[in-house]
Amino acid sequence: MTSILFGQLPPFQHILVIGIVIAGGVLFLLTVLAFFFYGSLWFQAFMSRAQVSMVSLISMSLMKIRSRVIVQAKIMAKQSGLPISGPLGITTRRLVAHYLAGGNVPNVIRALIAAHRASLDLNFDQAAAIDLAGRDVLDAVRTCVNPKVIVCPDVRKSERSTLSAIAKNGVELCVRAQVTVRTNLEQLIGGATEETIIARVGEGIITAIGSADTHFEVMENPDSISKAVIARGLDSQTAFRIVSIDIADIDVGQNIGARLQADQAEADTRVARAKAEERRAQALAQEQEMKAKVAENRAHVIEAEATVPRSLAEAFRKQNINICTA
Repeated sequence: MTSILFGQLPPFQHILVIGIVIAGGVLFLLTVLAFFFYGSLWFQAFMSRAQVSMVSLISMSLMKIRSRVIVQAKIMAKQSGLPISGPLGITTRRLVAHYLAGGNVPNVIRALIAAHRASLDLNFDQAAAIDLAGRDVLDAVRTCVNPKVIVCPDVRKSERSTLSAIAKNGVELCVRAQVTVRTNLEQLIGGATEETIIARVGEGIITAIGSADTHFEVMENPDSISKAVIARGLDSQTAFRIVSIDIADIDVGQNIGARLQADQAEADTRVARAKAEERRAQALAQEQEMKAKVAENRAHVIEAEATVPRSLAEAFRKQNINICTA
């Protein structure tokens, strides 16, 4: 039959028909191979309405992308009610771009699902930017939903387990605080981390205690420290919002004021002793100076007495003195 069909066609059309047949065979073979390698994954996406085409799966394979990661991410997004199409949707192209940029695609999708369930304002672009910035976006969303507690000071990075502050009466108070924070998604990129929160809270506690007249005021009303610290807005320009600051422990330390006064008194005593010693040394020097002057004057007297006999002898010789005899 083929010979009959070819016999009815001009010679130049024979090649065209053969080419069409070969191209169709090659296309059929490629289709069979594509369904053999990607059929199960494409069918899974098709049944889940994840909108992943066979061409996208092949192109991801050529770009050495783990297509199963992208497909599972789209399936999770679709089943969770997230938009997977449109300008703000989680499309295959955007997932591939984030994967090629080194992002953690499953972590971003889980974060978006958690934010969607918690009615948080978080889109794919923000989540991808947070992930590429090196932050754990899923942990950030969890912290936003379930606030975490930061101990101040951090015993993992500090040798001291309490903050030391001194009231106006000189009594030291050792304080340990617990700071409850919630993630601020709007400032997560570029915002300060936990270390800044701990440093600011510690500074605020020390300032609040230092402003108290006596340590008894702080012991009676520990919440006054929390109110004073929160009123300062310590969470500005940070990746967190401070929910509360609770004083977990407060102990009375040393009486620094009394010790400083004692040290000052001892220092004043030493200064007074040094000044007295200086005056004594000056008196001794003045005494020795007066003795030297006395010795000098005595020498002058002796010198003057030595000139008397010479003067008398000179007077006798010049007969300036008459000797009267009785």
